[in-house]
Amino acid sequence: MKKIVVVLCVLLVLTTSLFAQGDMESGEQLLKVGMVTDAGTIDDKSFNQGTWEGILKAEEEGLVEAKYLKPSGTTEADYLKEIGNLYDAGYHFIVTPGFKFETAIFEAQDKWPDAKFVILDGEPHSADYSEFRIEDNVVGVYWAEQESGFLAGIAAALQVEEGEFGFIGGMEIPAVQKFNWGFQQGIMYANENLGTDIMLKAENVIYQGSFDNVAAGQQIAASMFDKGVDVIFAAAGGVGVGAINEAKARAKAGQDVWIIGVDVDQYPEGLYTDGKSIILTSAMKYLDRASYDMIKHELAGTFPGGTTLRLNATNDGIGIPVENPNLDADVEAKVAEMYQMLKDGSITVADTQISGLYR
Repeated sequence: MKKIVVVLCVLLVLTTSLFAQGDMESGEQLLKVGMVTDAGTIDDKSFNQGTWEGILKAEEEGLVEAKYLKPSGTTEADYLKEIGNLYDAGYHFIVTPGFKFETAIFEAQDKWPDAKFVILDGEPHSADYSEFRIEDNVVGVYWAEQESGFLAGIAAALQVEEGEFGFIGGMEIPAVQKFNWGFQQGIMYANENLGTDIMLKAENVIYQGSFDNVAAGQQIAASMFDKGVDVIFAAAGGVGVGAINEAKARAKAGQDVWIIGVDVDQYPEGLYTDGKSIILTSAMKYLDRASYDMIKHELAGTFPGGTTLRLNATNDGIGIPVENPNLDADVEAKVAEMYQMLKDGSITVADTQISGLYR
């Protein structure tokens, strides 16, 4: 039986820079932390990059030695090969970003019992889903994507007030679906309670089917914009990069279009001229915090192995960027108010499809 622990607060780690200095003074080798990338590159402006940034932060603080490997494909065998390469090179703390690693980690936790593994957005299971098992050398991390999608929907609706929205997803998997469902609920809430008039048509909710087809993302975004869509929420990795590229090209031509980023603050990726960005806001889950915090736990001897962590508003695991240059101050204030309501349970966001928005 898998062990699942629903975490209501982000665990606090008491280690400090003195801890790292002590290691260096005693001549002990730094913890070697490895990462295997999922589809896309380490600078994908999304899941891989966000995960890697947390690891790099630990390295910059002198806590670890970091290395990542990009597999030649995205099969279990491809992932296990690179995990093995990291292990053989002495990297016995390995972070893997995404559900595609679930079966690989299921095998790795037994093959390398003296290693530690962190899997983001997943938990180990057999290839046929007949067995879910998470050993003491593994931590799984999930997020309430529907909550950050909800906040982004509220923010965008309040800023635009009236118009048409669209959604581009990568693969139709739970994490991406929850972003979509929360986004829809945010729009509905704003329409029903905050005086906005936002339309979302079923034809403008599209899952492309991958996370790395930049050209396809640009084509889908172009089609939506041509049909009158004003704002696209792109939860799609490299596919979303294509949507960002299309929006930047149109903004340069004087068209008023926007993208909502995902996973990390994608404002810098939306810059196109004179310091302006087409990123209205971003629906974030703090990937960098998760990888960084798990490293700190390992260094402190408090690695929560054998558990699955659930990060949401109650433990500040999700949100939108602290600074949103394209949002008015009153919009940011309202979103902050809504965030507090999520934290205290005054508002709940469903992690399933709801009805009533499409029109």
